[in-house]
Parts: sequence; structure tokens; C-alpha cells
Amino acid sequence: MKHIISLGILLFGLWVGLSGHIEPLLLSLGLASVVLTLYLAHRMDVVDHQSHPIHLTFRLLRFTAFLIRKIVVANWDVVKRIITPGKTISPRMVELPLPQHTDLGRVIYANSITLTPGTVSVRLAHDTIMVHALAKQTAEVLRSGQLASVIPEDRASGNKKE
Repeated sequence: MKHIISLGILLFGLWVGLSGHIEPLLLSLGLASVVLTLYLAHRMDVVDHQSHPIHLTFRLLRFTAFLIRKIVVANWDVVKRIITPGKTISPRMVELPLPQHTDLGRVIYANSITLTPGTVSVRLAHDTIMVHALAKQTAEVLRSGQLASVIPEDRASGNKKE
């Protein structure tokens, strides 16, 4: 039940945030659409511990703030490399270990690397990830494992790496 309530709060907050309407009629229609969505999700039995992990909320918020900061810093780094004359770009492929224990954790890690400018996840294998980095320094930052250490994942999940 707590998963449905928290999903309802999340959906209604998302609806208000995206619509920007605070008139009583529109708020009540938005609330009605959220209630209908929750009813259908409950009937289909799709809201559970894995589909809406409440226990990861604070770690996810911390990770989102960390990732946004990394994206801003990486954007600035790429802009400097483009503007600076000379050979500041030294592209390379690096293979990194995957410390995540779940498929979801590994996918979040791969997508986080791709979201960060100057890096692209090329191949996600069982226990490694191949990444194209724009510069040697970017590859070294990835090798340090700082991004991998903050990925929120549910280690109690049954979807573990075999």
C-alpha cells in the first residue's frame, strides 16, 4: 500500500509540475487521472518493491544531484577542449569493471556515463563496460570509480549478476 501512495504522490506532483495549472477544476481532473492510473496499476499488480523502490528515494536524489554536477563539469570540460587550440582531444576506448550487482544498477551506470559529455558507453558486457572517452583525463576519472560508487541499486533484489 505504501508503494501505491508514494507513486500517487509522485504522479500528482509530476502532473502539477508539468502542467503548471493550479485552478481547482484542473487540479481535480489531474487528481482523478492519477487515481484512475493508480487503480489500473493496482488491478494489474504492477506496483511493487522493484517497480517503485521507495527505499532508494534519498539515495536516488543524492545520485541525481551528483550526476547533474558531473554533467555540468563535463560540459565545461568539452567546451574548453573545443575552444582551446592544439591537441587537447585524445580519444580512447577504455574497458571498466562493473561493480554493480543488479541489471538495473549496471544500466543506470552505463546511461550515466553516456549522459556525461565526452563519454559514451559502447558495450555493456556481463562484468565490464566499454566506454569511448574524449580525452585521457576523462578516462582516468572513469577509472577512479567515483561515478560507479554512487549508483543507487537494490542489493536485495532478485535480479543479481550471475
